[in-house]
Amino acid sequence: MQTAAGTVDDGTFDTTFVDDLDRLFRWRRDVRRFSREPLPAHLLPEILEAAELSPSVGNSQPWRWVEVQTTTAREVVRDSFIRCNSQALDGYSGERAQLYSSLKLAGLDDAPVHLAVFCDPEPAQGHGLGRQTVPETLEYSVVAAITTMWLAARARGVGVGWVSILDPDEVTAALGVPPRWNLVAYLCIGYPERESDTPELERVGWQSRTDAESRHLIR
Repeated sequence: MQTAAGTVDDGTFDTTFVDDLDRLFRWRRDVRRFSREPLPAHLLPEILEAAELSPSVGNSQPWRWVEVQTTTAREVVRDSFIRCNSQALDGYSGERAQLYSSLKLAGLDDAPVHLAVFCDPEPAQGHGLGRQTVPETLEYSVVAAITTMWLAARARGVGVGWVSILDPDEVTAALGVPPRWNLVAYLCIGYPERESDTPELERVGWQSRTDAESRHLIR
């Protein structure tokens, strides 16, 4: 295949690209502090188009992207977060509770784009290939697509934050999607207030990273 520069694309990548890719991985962060500057109209569709290149079991592409624009739906999500976050705080005590209460765990108020990502558990595409014994591979495929989207966004200077402190049933009902769809992620998307290659939870002392060797087993 010819590239725009006229060179042949044979699917190989030089060391400069590999270094840049590793740098992208380091700078991909879960963003909670967003600028309210809107994204250009072309950018979200461009990012989602890149996400469509993600692999999926049986080529089923079970992810469903739902952009949440209405004030009513966003308020339901925000109220769900506030209540669930308060309940989560009750599970901690002492210094850990004090630290938890100081954390900013969602960018719901400032992020210009809210994106709910669902899994269709019965996609026509794929014809059931590869998921008869491990049906969870459908949701795993959605997570892979989210990761691809996240990296595509970060490469374009756009931040993403995953809001997991929610009631999935409330969000699903508020968005009026088919009830069989399963909510996998609620994402805040926009330009970050600041860039950092260190996770925020590590910066504030909640949890440090551990090295790969501690999780690498050989049998």
